[in-house]
Amino acid sequence: MFESVFHQHSWEDVKRSIYGKTATDVERALQKTKRTLEDFKALLSPAALPYLEQMAQLSHRATQKRFGKTLQMYAPLYLSNECQNICTYCAFSLDNKIPRRTLTPAEILQEVAVLKEMGYEHVLLVTGEANQTVGVPYLKKAIELIRPHFAHISMEVQPLEQTDYEELMEVGLHTVLVYQETYHEENYKVHHPKGKKSNFSYRLNTPDRLGKAGIYKMGLGVLIGLEDWRTDCFFTALHLEYLEKTYWQTKYSISFPRLRPIEVGTSAQSALKSFAAYMTDKELVQLICAYRLLNEEVELSLSTRESERFRDHVIKLGITSISAGSKTNPGGYAVEPQSLEQFEISDERSPQEIAQMIRRQGYEPVWKDWDRSFQAT
Repeated sequence: MFESVFHQHSWEDVKRSIYGKTATDVERALQKTKRTLEDFKALLSPAALPYLEQMAQLSHRATQKRFGKTLQMYAPLYLSNECQNICTYCAFSLDNKIPRRTLTPAEILQEVAVLKEMGYEHVLLVTGEANQTVGVPYLKKAIELIRPHFAHISMEVQPLEQTDYEELMEVGLHTVLVYQETYHEENYKVHHPKGKKSNFSYRLNTPDRLGKAGIYKMGLGVLIGLEDWRTDCFFTALHLEYLEKTYWQTKYSISFPRLRPIEVGTSAQSALKSFAAYMTDKELVQLICAYRLLNEEVELSLSTRESERFRDHVIKLGITSISAGSKTNPGGYAVEPQSLEQFEISDERSPQEIAQMIRRQGYEPVWKDWDRSFQAT
């Protein structure tokens, strides 16, 4: 299990190592064709910022070599905002007094109709973490309901058991995203004081359960801004390296969610102000390039959390998938557009506008990356 690997590394030691990297370390890493986690530390470090142009050029070439001039398009479909966890950064947190809603089968199909009209073939199902309401039986029925309409079904919900994942894969689940939020074990508890999500180890070992279930693809990441992003992202890379070696038949993706404004109580906002570690746009570019220079195979995804200008300029540097026209509230596309969002999006352009932007840059938007004909029966 990854937990044993994780505990071989001290957060403070890793942080000290990253911030101790020099220009010489960065230059050595850039000269290599195969880079290690120590090289990744150098590319993450403040010492690498003066080399950003070189990193961007190398990242651009590596991405085109592996993925060509294509960008996959996907959309989130929020099924429920009910949640039994308290999280300091999320509008769906149990202590946030908001109207709760879980979509019915008829309402799910209303949302599906809008997404299909937009052109989507890849959908990401999202819920809060409430096992009694949106547990495995609900998720199974939802996947069975929408499977005829989409070529690829991803899911970002509460961590489940291996047998649960196997049951959902049987009805059409292809990909699971599970973000650790932060690998800082002590402060993880500060941000997750109540609910099943407060169990750091259970969440940390979720990708192992997914790998054992034989999932087609899994996505990793941290919520950038909760803790020192450089250290958190090193542990993400460490996790990725372990998973690729252990579950080599599974594909992997990395996402870059930065903290966005939400409607929460004053106590939660105070906690965020106490612990948030700000990341600039320039540093996010650095991180994207660092991941690509470490790993030419991993998919890198960028959501509508980021601004129009930033997304337009960064897609050539290593990104392989992008969302568009996203709604982060249950029923947001058709059923109840005005309900509370999980977080504010920044890029509000339609999928067609994003597709046109992609084509103007000489790339091809891809609406589908999975075909049922390739799935074993």
